[in-house]
Amino acid sequence: MAEIDAEKAHKAVLLDETLHFLQPQHGGLFVDATLGLGGHSEAILESSDEARVVGIDQDSEALSLARKRLVRFGDRAMTFQANFSEIGRIVADAEKGEPDGILADLGVSSLQLDSETRGFSFRFDADLDMRMDADSGGHTAAELLATIGQEELANIIYKYGEERASRKIAKWIIEKRESGNPITTTFELADLVRRAVRTSPKDRTHPATRTFQALRIAINGELDILEQFISDSVDLLKINGVLAIITFHSLEDRIVKQAFQRLSGKCQCPPRIPQCVCGAAKKVEILTRKPVLPSASEQNDNSRSRSAKLRACRKIEN
Repeated sequence: MAEIDAEKAHKAVLLDETLHFLQPQHGGLFVDATLGLGGHSEAILESSDEARVVGIDQDSEALSLARKRLVRFGDRAMTFQANFSEIGRIVADAEKGEPDGILADLGVSSLQLDSETRGFSFRFDADLDMRMDADSGGHTAAELLATIGQEELANIIYKYGEERASRKIAKWIIEKRESGNPITTTFELADLVRRAVRTSPKDRTHPATRTFQALRIAINGELDILEQFISDSVDLLKINGVLAIITFHSLEDRIVKQAFQRLSGKCQCPPRIPQCVCGAAKKVEILTRKPVLPSASEQNDNSRSRSAKLRACRKIEN
């Protein structure tokens, strides 16, 4: 594969808005929990000679490119290959103290979307892999489709993709598998979903988008670890430290919103329960009453930013 220029391949989403909340120009330690190709980390390190970054990413290919991008900052940039759910261990291993800010950009990186072999996109005909860490040894999307039951598959597509035609899509996938022709490539899956889902000429997105999203989330367990990551991050931060999270679909944003509300002391329990059991405790001040959206100019310049939402909170004294 031809060598990729990380700076040209990736435009950091909501960059100025993220820096506004993190305030790296004052220096300090920042954890980029989803380093990707290093765009956010580079901007943080450029903001002040006193700023330091601990970068985390589970994708070895992205990590290699990010390290090249950040090498000019010397020991102010440390990188680790791990899932962002391991942030507590990584911060301890880095031995740099409590972070002043933590950032997580939950989008699939340009490197992954533009890969012709990783199976994240139906723009290329590739094996259905979809693992964020291709070296993890975990199940690929093709392996999931080869073994999963119809009802469970329909539930995954509906829950993680919010796809109304989930049952029909699951039925067609299982019928194809039982006929001796299991789906193993991106084009096969995209074509099946296109035929199964009714679309309008006004629809701007490909009908397979939601199904691909659902399978990617299921394969990587993305939503299962997000709430715990938020709680762990707040515990790790210094007092007045900021946690900023960028999401790209409604399920992620809902989890972040509710986790921030609970950590700000707002009870999430049903109103008829006599005693709070959700664990709400006032640990943070929410800095974003509503999610911050990319400007019109950013959306025009970078189409992948259109669905991005940024939420931020500040850790406070108990």
